Amino acid sequence: MRVRATTTVAAVIGAVALSALAVPAAQAAPAGPAVTLSNVKVNSKAVVVGPTAKVTVSASYTVTKPANLSAASFVSGPVLYRGSTVNVENRLLAGDNPGTCTAASSTVLKCKATIQFRPAKSDDFDDLVNSDAGTWNIGAVAIGDSGVTAKGGFGTVKVLRASKLTANAAPEPVKKGKTITVTGKLSRANWDSNTYAGYSTQPVKLQFRKKGASAYTTVKTIKTTTTGALRTTVKATVDGYFRFTFAGTSTTPAATAAGDFIDVR
Repeated sequence: MRVRATTTVAAVIGAVALSALAVPAAQAAPAGPAVTLSNVKVNSKAVVVGPTAKVTVSASYTVTKPANLSAASFVSGPVLYRGSTVNVENRLLAGDNPGTCTAASSTVLKCKATIQFRPAKSDDFDDLVNSDAGTWNIGAVAIGDSGVTAKGGFGTVKVLRASKLTANAAPEPVKKGKTITVTGKLSRANWDSNTYAGYSTQPVKLQFRKKGASAYTTVKTIKTTTTGALRTTVKATVDGYFRFTFAGTSTTPAATAAGDFIDVR
């Protein structure tokens, strides 16, 4: 979930409410559990989230602790953050529940967890907004009664707004040499409004595959309108399939429309 805080750390990992740490600005935050967090891995290079549905991604990490520190005295879990360090006084992305850890020894815990991603207002949580799309850093936190121990620098993961692309070639059938109009639309998830919305002024390739051939070739590149619409014309030559393909951006994954067959007579 998305974690917000101002002068008080109000971090929640799942149903476990973390201690509210009201810390005067001139003082250091209380020290967290005396543990070391390592080997944090999120099992996805890119998390693609649509306009409404929750997406859950698994993660793993290691906790090293003193032998005399009870594993039950703290909770832990992976987090995603922006900036140079994990700052628990700012917004983080984390899971609904703390990690589940198994003792590999008296000092080493092997842990597994999940991170949930929800568009804003999609349920009782208020998670992703459009500005959250992009690259997040990977870290982890351990939380005890006294405070929070945080560690970052475990790589990155992209959190992307899902995309859709359509294509339609007309008229069909068409006489050889006549004009074919290919229309379509590029849209992507709007996490603020829980809908798909047009993705404006993006370069999109028109491609063609001759009937019986195995590969598409690029015919031209055009840009979407302010509403995400696509429209272009070509001359009819042979039977085949037209499609649009979009390479993606730093906030939106690539998308390819299904090929639309055109019958040339």
